[in-house]
Amino acid sequence: MARPLRCRRIGKQPVYRSFVPEDAEALDTVYFTVDEFEAFRLLDDEGLNQEACAERMNISRTTVTAIYESARHKIADALVNGKRLLIKGGRCEFVPMDAPQDLKEKGSKQMRIAVAYEDGQVFQHFGHTEQFKLYDIEDGKIVSEQIVDSDGNGHGALAGFLKSADVDALICGGIGRGAQMALEDAEIKLFGGVQGSVDAAVSAYVAGTLDFDQEANCDHHEHEHQHGHECGSHGCKDHHCGH
Repeated sequence: MARPLRCRRIGKQPVYRSFVPEDAEALDTVYFTVDEFEAFRLLDDEGLNQEACAERMNISRTTVTAIYESARHKIADALVNGKRLLIKGGRCEFVPMDAPQDLKEKGSKQMRIAVAYEDGQVFQHFGHTEQFKLYDIEDGKIVSEQIVDSDGNGHGALAGFLKSADVDALICGGIGRGAQMALEDAEIKLFGGVQGSVDAAVSAYVAGTLDFDQEANCDHHEHEHQHGHECGSHGCKDHHCGH
């Protein structure tokens, strides 16, 4: 019987997910997984040796070697052949972030919605969100509300911040594709392209009438899919296209 694959522990989600050569006419895509990114980051950016990298990622040293070699070949393919490099997927579990201070506890039967917040309105640039308004919903009713600071986290860390706040879904305005993929990795549902009052938006969500645009991006990268394994923050899970 085949030995089950161990989840690779990820300490830092990629901030930038897509790299495109400016002078390429037709682009093929090289898919660079999040665990490949993490091994590359730890070995070449932080300067760890393979033993320390293996300990940080909770895998064997030989697995680190295999992941790193795969990462190097993909980077070479993208650089030499003028391909787009897209960081997405992998068999991962993320190191949890600390929950926001004074966070209200979410009930076991409740759903928590986060809305990018500024002066009572849905903030239109997710990556620069300084506050979120959280709503706990149970039996089709809003039972609790609170506003939390993002603590200066940039767009690459906001998905982890929301996960630490036990958020199930996000309502926001514009959002980049990299942030969308980070939310997918964190298993947080996304409702983008929403404008107007945050209270009205959540009321519409509860009523099933929320007007949103899943493709309301802050950037201009086209939507990409990857078949295979995706990262999951509740342990290793297999996700597929078509969320």
